[in-house]
Amino acid sequence: MFDSGVGGLTVLHECLVAMPAEDFIYLGDSGRFPYGPRTPDEIREFAGQIASHLLALDVKLLVVACNSATAAALPWLQERLDAAIIGAVFPESEVAVQITRNRRVGVMATEATIASDSYRRALLDMDAGIDVFSQPCPQLAAMIQNGDVSSPEMIEAVKSYAAPLKTTRVDTVILGCTHYPLVTPMLQRIFGSSVTLVNPAREIAQLAAATLWRKGIQNRAGREGKYSFLCTGDVESFIKVGARFLQMPFENVSKVEISGLERMGVA
Repeated sequence: MFDSGVGGLTVLHECLVAMPAEDFIYLGDSGRFPYGPRTPDEIREFAGQIASHLLALDVKLLVVACNSATAAALPWLQERLDAAIIGAVFPESEVAVQITRNRRVGVMATEATIASDSYRRALLDMDAGIDVFSQPCPQLAAMIQNGDVSSPEMIEAVKSYAAPLKTTRVDTVILGCTHYPLVTPMLQRIFGSSVTLVNPAREIAQLAAATLWRKGIQNRAGREGKYSFLCTGDVESFIKVGARFLQMPFENVSKVEISGLERMGVA
């Protein structure tokens, strides 16, 4: 499993709860965070390097726990790698289509994810009559990555990003970045109880569990799975912030040098 930083740990948390018998390796590319302002070509390059590194560790399923990387690189990775690979966008879009009552769906995400138009395409593929309202949130992931989930600056940022969607009368909002579940209570208060927020972490974890089951490669029930971490940035900072995201014991963290990743990639 990989993410541009610590946001994907919200996915790992859901996976550890849903699949306690499985072993997990999480790589946070915190040394090159954020992905949101980067070009699709850059993100694909990073995703290819990380995927190659993780697949060399003999994993049975690769989870792209980053919406920007999913939008820019998931089909590209799936076409080029002989491995089971899943990501974001599709699972939460499917849930949004199922639960919206007025067929007006909002999407909050990074600039790269919004620019890719991946959510709009996914939603319209499932229901051509849905109205999709996209809201880029340029600073939100970085603020959360830095550990800010409740400051006055965060409150104002969340309000400013939510305001345009509130005027559109959406009844469902996809949190299109795995960092965003950390501010769900704040978002829910701003949107009100009549708006349903779709948590990408929960939906990706359910897709991962279903994929293992369909392929018959899940571990036997009853065993205790293990989990470990890799990061490309400062290890101490990764542990400090990551522990808030994971909400579980946080240890077994090793650093991966970016220069080593750059020697890998996907043809």
